[in-house]
Amino acid sequence: MKVEAKGIKYSVSSKSKSKTYTYTKSQKLFQRALKVIPCGIPGHFSPAPFVPPTMYPFYAERSKGSHFWDIDGNEFIDYMCAYGPIVLGYNHPQVEKAAQEQNSKGNCMTAPGKIMVDLAEYLTDTIAMADWAFFAKNGGDVTNLAVMIARAATGRKKIVMIKGGYHGVAPWMQGYGHYGVIEEDVANIITIDWNNVKQFEEVIAANPGAIAGFIATPYHHPTFADSEFPADGYWQRIRELCTQHGIVLIIDDVRCGFRLDIRGSAEYFGFKPDLACYCKAIANGHPISALVGVDALKTVAAKVFYTGSYWYQAAPMAAALATLKELRRINAPVLLNKIGKKLFEGMKKICASYGYELKITGAYSMPFVRITNDPSNMLHQEWCAECTARGAYFTSHHNWFVCAAVSDKDIQKTWNIVDDVCKLLKKKYGDKY
Repeated sequence: MKVEAKGIKYSVSSKSKSKTYTYTKSQKLFQRALKVIPCGIPGHFSPAPFVPPTMYPFYAERSKGSHFWDIDGNEFIDYMCAYGPIVLGYNHPQVEKAAQEQNSKGNCMTAPGKIMVDLAEYLTDTIAMADWAFFAKNGGDVTNLAVMIARAATGRKKIVMIKGGYHGVAPWMQGYGHYGVIEEDVANIITIDWNNVKQFEEVIAANPGAIAGFIATPYHHPTFADSEFPADGYWQRIRELCTQHGIVLIIDDVRCGFRLDIRGSAEYFGFKPDLACYCKAIANGHPISALVGVDALKTVAAKVFYTGSYWYQAAPMAAALATLKELRRINAPVLLNKIGKKLFEGMKKICASYGYELKITGAYSMPFVRITNDPSNMLHQEWCAECTARGAYFTSHHNWFVCAAVSDKDIQKTWNIVDDVCKLLKKKYGDKY
C-alpha cells in the first residue's frame, strides 16, 4: 500500500512481517527487583504508565545507534531515546572516544579538570544569551539552582510557574498532594495557565514586589496532554513584564535544548531569558547538566553555595563538548526535525488510511503523539503497546524523541509496524472508532 503527503510517497509492506515480542526474563527480573527496590523500578522508568505493562520491556541489555535490545533479546527502534538524553544515537563514536580518553587521564578527581573551562567557553559561545555556565548532573539540579539565584538576586520569595509544567522532583516542583510534599514546600509557588499573559499580569498586581522568578519550558510539553507552542508575542510580553517588575526570567530548556535551535530555544522563539537550564541532549547520555545565565546574575550565582560529589567529573564534560561540536556540525535541529517530519507525517497518513486520526503536536524532533478517535485514550494506549511489542518503542503518556541515528530503514520498518497494528485494530474494532 502507498499513501502520499505533499508529493512524498510513504510505502508500507502489503504483508505483515512483524511479530509480537514476549518478555519472560524482564518479568522475572522485575519480580526480583520488587523485593529489594521500592516499586521495582522507581521514577519515570517505572512500568506504571504503560498500558498494559505486559506489552513493554522493563530492562535493557544493550544499545547502538537508534536501537536498544532488552534482556529477552528483543530489538526496538527507540523513539524515547532514554527519555531525551540520546540525541546523536547510542554509543556515538566521537562522544564515546572523548569520554574514554578523558577517563583514562582522570575523571572524578580532587580538583576539576581543564575540560570544565573548555566546555564552559564552548557552551557560552554556542548559546546566544549565555555569559557564564555552571555544571551539575540532572535537569532538576539546575532548575532548582536557577530558582535559588532568582531569590538571591531579588530578595523575594515567590516563583511563578505553569500548571502542568515539569521542572524536576524537588518538593516545590511537584506540588502539594504528592507524597512527601508538605504545604510549606509550595507556599511561595504560584501556578498560572500556559499562554495566559493576563494571568501573569494579575499575579504581579496581586503580589507587588514579591515575585522573584518566572519559570517555564520554551513551549508547553506536559505529560498525558498535547504540546502547545507559545502564542504570537507571548514570550516578548513575558520578557517585558519581567524586566518591568524586576522578575528573573528562567527558561527550562532541559528537554527542548538543541532540538529547536543550537543557540537555545529562546532564540527560536525570539526572546532573551536571564537564566536557561540544560540537560538531556547536552552530552548524549553522559551525566551532566548546565545552567547558563546573563552577566548581571554572575556575581549572585557565585555566592549561592550549590555543589555535589560528582558534579566535577571530567569525562561527562568531555562527552558534552564532543556532543555539542557534533550537534553544531550536523545542524542537529534542522536534521532532527527533518527526520521527525518524514516519520510522523508518514505515520499520520498510514493511520488515516484506516480511519484513525494521529495528532502530532510540538516540534517534530520531540512531539506528543496520540490517536484521537477514542476520548478515553484506551485505543491510543493499545496502539502504542502493540507497536512497541513489534519493535517500535512508543509511549502513550509522554512526548517522544527523535535522534540523529534514525535511518530511512528505521522509518520504513516503523511505518510497516504502524500499518500492521492499524490493520489489527481495525479488524478488532471495526467502525467502533
